[in-house]
Amino acid sequence: MDQEYQNILVPVDGSKESEYALHRAIAIAKRNGAHVDILNVIDTRAMAYNFAGMSDGSIAYQLVDKSKQYLDELLKDAKDKDDFDNLDIHIRLGNPKTIISFDFPRDHHNDMIIIGASGLSRMQRAVMGSVTSYVKRNAPVDVLVVRTDVDVVK
Repeated sequence: MDQEYQNILVPVDGSKESEYALHRAIAIAKRNGAHVDILNVIDTRAMAYNFAGMSDGSIAYQLVDKSKQYLDELLKDAKDKDDFDNLDIHIRLGNPKTIISFDFPRDHHNDMIIIGASGLSRMQRAVMGSVTSYVKRNAPVDVLVVRTDVDVVK
């Protein structure tokens, strides 16, 4: 018997791979009658590294505002272009590896994670490690890693 997923988590970071993952998740959700949670994690480690020495708390607010605008665009596209509205958007601050692998799926009862192959540059991966690799190895639910757009695979 095939697994029917009911609550799919899609972490997004602005990369084309994460948006491919979202399109794949919507296609799977439509077939399964499932819900999709779109999550953007603002990495507080990167924030501390990139904005070291700046004590202005407005940087966090600006990043959250920018994240909200991005997620709102994805939500609108899902409704307008994919005719899909069984989804919610979420923003978290913290370590993307643990939030995506453990915290968010536990809190939102996700039974699958669909994640883009990589959203980081080679240098960022070397410094911070691949979130996708970590999620693949550690998440207690099924993980699908997406490398191509859903339209490419027929």
